[in-house]
Amino acid sequence: MITIDGKQIKLQIWDTAGQESFRSITRSYYRGAAGALLVYDITRRDTFNHLTTWLEDARQHSSSNMVIMLIGNKSDLEARREVKKEEGEAFAREHGLIFMETSAKTAANVEEAFIGTAKEIYQKIQEGILDLNNESNGIKIGPQHSAASPSPMGGGAGGQQGGGCC
Repeated sequence: MITIDGKQIKLQIWDTAGQESFRSITRSYYRGAAGALLVYDITRRDTFNHLTTWLEDARQHSSSNMVIMLIGNKSDLEARREVKKEEGEAFAREHGLIFMETSAKTAANVEEAFIGTAKEIYQKIQEGILDLNNESNGIKIGPQHSAASPSPMGGGAGGQQGGGCC
């Protein structure tokens, strides 16, 4: 759960780990996804070289409005860097992606990557680019927004409803 503009947002995150052997399965994750983080290892050029294929898969099997962030991971291993930050930035710019470098080991920019992606999705909702009524966009309105739904506490009195968005 994160808060954006005072609204509680629940993120559902799936990690496909970029395994080629699971490629057919990962394609199904793109359907109904509002956002994706494509991650490469800055210390392994081959992971960067595979980005075009993964990006094509993501775009082919998702909504055209899906937010995609490109992540260069392992920024803590600068001495072993094989992919320059400028290369990641250029790839992102060329393909209309958001770009960030992170370190899972030190947690540098990890939370910011998820929050940044969620904020971009939220902005698309605010601009009417993503339709909340179309679940194929990967967004579901929480039960507290449905008039037919009981309160989260299961009864009428005493249940305090949240101000969540999705």
